[in-house]
Amino acid sequence: MFPFCATDERGAFRIELMKYTGPKVKRSRRVGIPLTRKASKWMDRKPGAAGMHRSRFSKKVSDYGRQLLEKQRLCFQYNITDRKLHNYYVKASGKHGNTGTNLMHLLESRLDALTLRAGFAPTIYAARQLVGHGHVQVDGKRINIPSFLVRPGSQIAIKEKSRALDVVKNAAQDSQPVPYLTVDKEGLTALYTRLPEMNEVPVICEVPVVVEFYAK
Repeated sequence: MFPFCATDERGAFRIELMKYTGPKVKRSRRVGIPLTRKASKWMDRKPGAAGMHRSRFSKKVSDYGRQLLEKQRLCFQYNITDRKLHNYYVKASGKHGNTGTNLMHLLESRLDALTLRAGFAPTIYAARQLVGHGHVQVDGKRINIPSFLVRPGSQIAIKEKSRALDVVKNAAQDSQPVPYLTVDKEGLTALYTRLPEMNEVPVICEVPVVVEFYAK
């Protein structure tokens, strides 16, 4: 069984606490969205879920199954566990305004997510690694916590000694920054100008369905 295909909430919670180190292509095909460039190429060639019995995924999915799928999609695209996502939901639901919008504001304000959106890393996995290894600064201070929440108005930058890294240079050259970041590709700096609008976030997920899942 695929590691993240729990049939009940207790099982899903127990499994998703484990750090995922398996193939990203299989993970991408499981939820139907490419998580890396390699996964995108594979999915163009072999659409659908992985495995010899992938036709079974074309059957009608229950409301609960759909909610689980959307939750997994959100977790996978931010490379976080279900427990972490639930914590963000609790925090978002305690704020004024739309819970789904608040949830996406929190997720997009993560330092690893903004490092990816700025084009300093090719994938969320690479972005997490860059932050964790101390290559990223916020307002001139080195931050090595991927979940660090960046405030609008803050500047994100690749540390000067790390700007020669091939992974950073190649990613920046091919990137298309989001509207809520003002990026200097030459200097490898990005200003987080404002919180994003829901339609600006480059994530494939029905966020209201995820909110419904946790609101039960």
